[in-house]
Amino acid sequence: MVRVVLPPHLRNLAGVADEVQLEVSGAVTQRAVLDALERQFPVLRGTIRDQVSLQRRPFIRFFGCEEDLSHEPLDAPLPERVAEGAEPYLIIGAIAGG
Repeated sequence: MVRVVLPPHLRNLAGVADEVQLEVSGAVTQRAVLDALERQFPVLRGTIRDQVSLQRRPFIRFFGCEEDLSHEPLDAPLPERVAEGAEPYLIIGAIAGG
């Protein structure tokens, strides 16, 4: 099981607590995790990544094992500790401004 932590606004939208657990079959990649998340919570489609291009939306960041994974290829394997569920995959709503 992969553990995923969502930002508060997406938790509210999906009606979930701090963390969700997802069953991911095959290689545990960002794409596989996001696909599983959107399958389990269809209301999140289009909120984390664009529905057409499937690219990460601006101001959304991905982290795992204290690494910023936002610019990693979507099909690159996630860190082993995230894939095995020891560490969560974090989806963060970034803040902009000055």
